[in-house]
Amino acid sequence: MKGILSGRVAVVTGASRGIGKGIALELGAAGAKVYVTGRTQAAGRLPGTVAETAARIDELGGTGVPYVCDHSDDDAVAALFETVRDTDGRLDILVNNVYNSPASARWLGKPFWQVPPKAWDESFDIGVRSHYVASHFAAPLLIDSDGLIVNVSSPGARHYTHNTVYGVAKTAVDRLTADMAHDLADTAVTAVSLWPGIVDTELLQLIPADAAGRRLVTLPGEGTVDLADAESPRFPGRAVVALAADPARRDRTGRAWRTRDLALEYGFTDTDGRIPPPDRLSNQ
Repeated sequence: MKGILSGRVAVVTGASRGIGKGIALELGAAGAKVYVTGRTQAAGRLPGTVAETAARIDELGGTGVPYVCDHSDDDAVAALFETVRDTDGRLDILVNNVYNSPASARWLGKPFWQVPPKAWDESFDIGVRSHYVASHFAAPLLIDSDGLIVNVSSPGARHYTHNTVYGVAKTAVDRLTADMAHDLADTAVTAVSLWPGIVDTELLQLIPADAAGRRLVTLPGEGTVDLADAESPRFPGRAVVALAADPARRDRTGRAWRTRDLALEYGFTDTDGRIPPPDRLSNQ
């Protein structure tokens, strides 16, 4: 699908690494100009910075713009979209991906009475409220371009995954998608939630192989998953590209879509040429 999004402008939040990076790279490979947002300017325990993602987008044929942004700062988010308006005069795609992964991992598998109230704020401020704020400031541009909003969510919105706070936050994201679609009904903007499965992010790549060479991860309430079956971070990106390129995408607005189901419908595969197995879990 190289060049299929030439001339389009996208913002991907939280794209220094992980799913956000994978989405940003695929949008760039399809020819888009991509603003890569996040706080990471220098790699720490995990690799990846906004500048590195933007540079890789350039290598893939798109245009990457690194933009350091703290998505808990409303003024900084407003300035981001003012920059997009002043520089490009349009915005076609907003991917709300930024998420407080360390907060989720810190309380993995804990019952709610062992998860402190601050975990609620950590998960909702960056992961729900941040999506609302970015969409608020992006909406006028997206309405002008008949654009696309993708809120990266999770099957945890439907069944227990990780912990109680995680599930409630993801349910809120999907409700945000549905209600934004309601408000956008008189426009041509599409708003969807995207449900990746287990994605082999930089964090999961730290999990060592066992004696049999398997990399296994256990998720509370879900059992053990072999990471050989995981999606690459670019698989969700291919789903976003397919949605952005689909002239009939408006039919999907207001709902959540699994990456695997979109792959089957649109005919794309992961980077290794396969489609991951069904009933995947999620780490986003």
